[in-house]
Amino acid sequence: MASRSGQPSWKRTALLGLVSLGCLLQPAAAVKESDFKKCDHSGFCNRNRKYADNAISQGSSFISPYEIIPESASFRDGQLEAVILKTINDQEETVRLPITVSFLESGTARVTVDEERRQKKDIELRHNSRARKERYNEVEKLAIVGGLTLDSNARLAHQDKSHITVKYGPSSSFEAVIKLSPFGIEFKRDGATHVKLNDRGLLNVEHWRPKVEPAAPVHPPPDGDDQQQPLDAEPPPVETREDETSWWDEFFGGNTDTKPRGPESVALDISFVGYEHVYGIPEHASSLSLKETRGGEGQYTDPYRLYNADVFEYVLDSPMTLYGSIPFMQAHKKNSSVGVFWLNAAETWVDITKAKASSNPLAIGSKTTTNTHWMSESGLLDVFVFLGPTPHEITKDYSQLTGTTTMPQEFAIGYHQCRWNYISDDDVKDVDRRMDRYQIPYDVIWLDLEYTDDRKFFTWDAHMFKDPIAMGEKLQESKRQLVVLIDPHIKNKEGYSVFTELKANELAVRNKDDNMYDGWCWPGSSHWVDCFNPKAIEWWATLFKYDKFQGTLENTFIWNDMNEPSVFNGPEVTMPKDNLHFGGWEHRDVHNVNGMTFHNATFQALLSRKANELRRPFVLTRSFYAGSQRFGAMWTGDNQADWGHLAASLPMILNQGIAGFPFGGSDVGGFFGNPEAELLTRWYQAGAFFPFFRAHAHIDARRREPYLLSEPYRGIVTAAVRLRYSLLPAWYTAFFHAHRDGSPIVRPMFWTHPSEEAGFAVDDQLFLGSTGLLHKPVVEKDTESVDMFIPDDEVYYDYFTYRLLPTAKGKRVTVAAPLDRTGLLMRGGHIVPRRDTPRRSAQLMRFDDYTLVVAVNKAGTAEGELYVDDGDSYDYEGGQFIHRAFRLDTANGGSITSVDAQGRDTKAIQPGAWLKAMDAVHVDKVIVVGAPAAAWKNKAEVTVQSGAETWTAPVKYYAAEQGRAAFAVIGRVGARIGEDWTVKLA
Repeated sequence: MASRSGQPSWKRTALLGLVSLGCLLQPAAAVKESDFKKCDHSGFCNRNRKYADNAISQGSSFISPYEIIPESASFRDGQLEAVILKTINDQEETVRLPITVSFLESGTARVTVDEERRQKKDIELRHNSRARKERYNEVEKLAIVGGLTLDSNARLAHQDKSHITVKYGPSSSFEAVIKLSPFGIEFKRDGATHVKLNDRGLLNVEHWRPKVEPAAPVHPPPDGDDQQQPLDAEPPPVETREDETSWWDEFFGGNTDTKPRGPESVALDISFVGYEHVYGIPEHASSLSLKETRGGEGQYTDPYRLYNADVFEYVLDSPMTLYGSIPFMQAHKKNSSVGVFWLNAAETWVDITKAKASSNPLAIGSKTTTNTHWMSESGLLDVFVFLGPTPHEITKDYSQLTGTTTMPQEFAIGYHQCRWNYISDDDVKDVDRRMDRYQIPYDVIWLDLEYTDDRKFFTWDAHMFKDPIAMGEKLQESKRQLVVLIDPHIKNKEGYSVFTELKANELAVRNKDDNMYDGWCWPGSSHWVDCFNPKAIEWWATLFKYDKFQGTLENTFIWNDMNEPSVFNGPEVTMPKDNLHFGGWEHRDVHNVNGMTFHNATFQALLSRKANELRRPFVLTRSFYAGSQRFGAMWTGDNQADWGHLAASLPMILNQGIAGFPFGGSDVGGFFGNPEAELLTRWYQAGAFFPFFRAHAHIDARRREPYLLSEPYRGIVTAAVRLRYSLLPAWYTAFFHAHRDGSPIVRPMFWTHPSEEAGFAVDDQLFLGSTGLLHKPVVEKDTESVDMFIPDDEVYYDYFTYRLLPTAKGKRVTVAAPLDRTGLLMRGGHIVPRRDTPRRSAQLMRFDDYTLVVAVNKAGTAEGELYVDDGDSYDYEGGQFIHRAFRLDTANGGSITSVDAQGRDTKAIQPGAWLKAMDAVHVDKVIVVGAPAAAWKNKAEVTVQSGAETWTAPVKYYAAEQGRAAFAVIGRVGARIGEDWTVKLA
């Protein structure tokens, strides 16, 4: 349920049953920023910022107290191991910190620092805690799925008492120069430095120390006491100690966080040398190119925070934390990208500052370095360094570690209709019927919280949903799906079987006293499933079996909300940090990965819900971490129905994509509030180019299904949805690439054009995969044009009118976007697959013929591709798919060809049922935009050849006029989509 989270006061009161129905209908209030910490309120962030201020203020006189013991260093099989000594307070006392630097086959380097004493469990816990004594070291098991093979070709190039140099990566073109005293690492590519660790000396590993209770105060002796000190006695020494205010206990918002292990944060400065732009670390309602965080005009004063929280109706242009956390950052400059992945699941803050290499910012050749400061409350210091050099290589290498987006069901990339709440099965069937009546395609209808019996998940309200099976079967008639909400909190109620099983099997999260944790969420008193426990995942899967979750069918899928986790009466609307999870880990150690474990448990449950079934699950999540892309889709949470939130959705979704989780979207129309017709229309046009396309609304919002709009708005929204459906072949192909190598589904300008500096901060437009479709929606009221940035010197055509745009590289061009149109251009040189027959759902289009739209470039050529499979099973892993590469060529009189994109002998593939059915699917039309008159003007037909067969297809040519490019339409082509064919133009 879109997060109704954050708990406005009326919601909390409603849960306690102390208000009238009238109060329940009041609108929710906006988020109170004071309910969430800023760095000053977070003990470890505040301490590390002060540490940084002290170090930087001292300049070159500051010496980091961390150094590698030279004789501890050893290098073997692509891995360097050593011990860092931390000197405490300039005294002889030291702390030993084992460090491992691993060089991986992909060219990625990994730096891991632990604490020897905690590693050996040689510490004492306070409060008789049952928490683990080690630093949390298991996030790798959850987030990392591959890519850790060591580079056997990495070699020790130099070693002495001052530094160690290791050459690694492709053709040994990468170098890691490890400085021993003070400790630091410089990462180079082709001899040039790109990334530095601890260059500014901000490394800080808060070591374990026992809590020393303050001594009893010394009272002065009574008057006349013969022990009175002489007047000339030396004054007692002044004890200088660190500020321990938040070391042992921390207080915020009326909550107390006990800290059985004391202070244990890790922090490190990471410098991107010569890089002005950094991206990533979602989720924030901020720009794509991240801002500085130490003040200044237009900048932030607080670091970017990564701490998954239920922040409903969030503020814009802010580093404030939101629902998910991916601690992956990329830096980019002209023709060069690098990146870092901070593998830590605890609360994390990231400061960003920028500095010119020259004191004169106007000096020729002056370059900017971006300095970042990463701070996590607990766990290991574990950072991966990527040296690129392209954005695509950074994304691919990161995806080798954390996995790629799961291949979705075909229906999942269609349009989703949702609100909180469709109130009955009759309501659902009525919406379904009226969508058909107005010929608006959609694939999924959603049920929010209120479908349940008394907010008990895996149940149905018997009064309002009297026959969910009949409801599901009605949807199946049109090949449509149902998604229902399942949250991680289980109602504390005797006789509720899910609660009984959870309690009996001891599968719930524990509190600090090792009792079953009880908090408040939508059901009232609740317990939380501990999905870090493998037995909990096994049990969770049993609940989704069709015969157990009665009322569900093969077309029922799941929505996981509130999984940050959201706890209405908890600190910052979440779970206490000193709660305990499976294995004895504190919640503070695992908070940011908690939502992903629940998402994973549901994904595993949906793989098979009956014997001999194996299907792709669909699970939407609100909370996420690095690796969540393996389990489904995300959305940007509880936004508002205003123009600002519409505009903010683009950079947020772009940032998700380059951070490895591309299957994302925002609530179309805005969750809170009642959008005016123009805003709602523009949001549909934008949402048609979000990878996840769902409309959603708050329970207090007026009904706003698209058929309720008056004309012309209803017709315009319908056209936007139909545009999405016609382009589903292009979308599915983009998803295939995301699944294969982690490529973003919608792509920012720096990713597609890494040499065009003017586009590096552009975040209000996007390319759809590799299609060459460039989209920019209208995000301001009463606006009928958009200024689109053109990143190259290729030709661009208006998608709707074929108008040839007067473009110039690095400049903006004004594109007409009246209310019935969005800004959509076709870049020359691309071929886009479409399906043009309007249908009610994606599955009803499965065996429709294709149209190919060819946008001719300046050289007279174009290329494109199509990937398609059955959209439901995993048979594609056994070769049951079609992947075609199309090309328009001018050689030998000209031709348009289709070949297998992977060079397979498709005749040798034994076809299954779906592939056999695709034998009847053909290419219907080919539209050639920018068709040169010399080749097309007098042409009445073309020759089509496929295998041993040859036939002709008619051609109709339309000459250029009034700014519109010439184009030609090849009529019924008739070639099978899965076979090789050639259209000869001569």
